[in-house]
Amino acid sequence: MSQFLVQLGNAATAVEGFLAECLTEQQANGTPPRLADALRHAVLAGGKRFRPFLVFESAGLFGVARDAALPAAAALECIHCYSLVHDDLPAMDNDELRRGQPTVWKAYDEWTAILVGDALQAIAFELTSDPRRHDDAEARAELTHALAIASGAIGMVGGQMLDLEAGRLPDQPAATIADIVRLQAMKTGRLITVGCEMGAILGRASPSDRAALKTYGEHLGTAFQISDDLLDAEGSAADVGKATGKDAAAGKATLIGLLGIQEARQHLDRTIDAAVAALEPFDTKAEPLIAAARHMGQRDS
Repeated sequence: MSQFLVQLGNAATAVEGFLAECLTEQQANGTPPRLADALRHAVLAGGKRFRPFLVFESAGLFGVARDAALPAAAALECIHCYSLVHDDLPAMDNDELRRGQPTVWKAYDEWTAILVGDALQAIAFELTSDPRRHDDAEARAELTHALAIASGAIGMVGGQMLDLEAGRLPDQPAATIADIVRLQAMKTGRLITVGCEMGAILGRASPSDRAALKTYGEHLGTAFQISDDLLDAEGSAADVGKATGKDAAAGKATLIGLLGIQEARQHLDRTIDAAVAALEPFDTKAEPLIAAARHMGQRDS
């Protein structure tokens, strides 16, 4: 196993333990039992925890310890999990399998899944704004603000809207490469980028260092989405942990659909190189983030 995968696994273990404690605390404070069970189903069913890893490693560039970055990393993962729960709903992508198990709406019902997503969004902002978690008021405000922008109407939610509009509204023009890049940057890329920015916020990074991490995150988000599309086109449900081949079956516009697999792979390679180049100011301290970018060309799940 590569060093990157070991580091990713260690980050996942730390985040899952923290999230389990958070959900236990939420239940002790009055979460209804069915909602508490469904929250655990949504959050504690595995997953690579790639976005929290980015928070840890970006913050680590500035000497921030993992424990100090845990609440922000967990908050980002809560937003990501909420997005998956809602994306899987019949009204959205209508998926029945996620992380190798039934999706929340399939395991429970649609109304429970909607409320799980709502609760996870609220928990995320509890974590970024809680003085017990971050003693720096300015950092709390910046973390909350950055995460809200990345996850809202000009970020992840807006990207999902563009995705659904393209497939469900009549008389939509054929998507161009620019359209697809914009959609994917919003729907997928913004949460990846903000993970890097949150690390910079925690580390009180200089404007130039924060800009470098933002550029890295933007390229990494593009690479992540292309690799995800390649998995959907070429992977199996057993390996990936969710249904595959759905993009083509649904007629979704992707870079693979427009460029073909070979050219999409070439675009992926160029994007990875651009992500790595953005990390030059950090020299060898950025090796884990460099490995994360390189991994996008080797994913099998």
